[in-house]
Amino acid sequence: MGTYQHALALDALGDPTRRAILELLRDGPRPVVELAAALPVSRPAVSQHLAVLKAAGLVAGRAAGRRRLYAVDPAGLETLRSYLEGLWGEALASYRRAAEGGAEGTDGEGEP
Repeated sequence: MGTYQHALALDALGDPTRRAILELLRDGPRPVVELAAALPVSRPAVSQHLAVLKAAGLVAGRAAGRRRLYAVDPAGLETLRSYLEGLWGEALASYRRAAEGGAEGTDGEGEP
């Protein structure tokens, strides 16, 4: 998942309905009709949200008879998790450098 794909995933998760769909799919694959029944939006709206989540690499769909089942795409979530952990690691390292650099030349209580 490149930088552009990370942006798509983060943008997709910025919508509360898409986050709710992802939460529902954590329990396992579901068809659009079941997702729509659990949400205050129509089936066509759920389909549009699923298309955004699929383009972002967060869900995958597969044919199951005459309907499609959607599920969380573990590879997409893992890649997004790795990206966020990298940001978090960089932020912590930067904070540590600032804290250690700020402590130099003080008496331990912030006074020179």
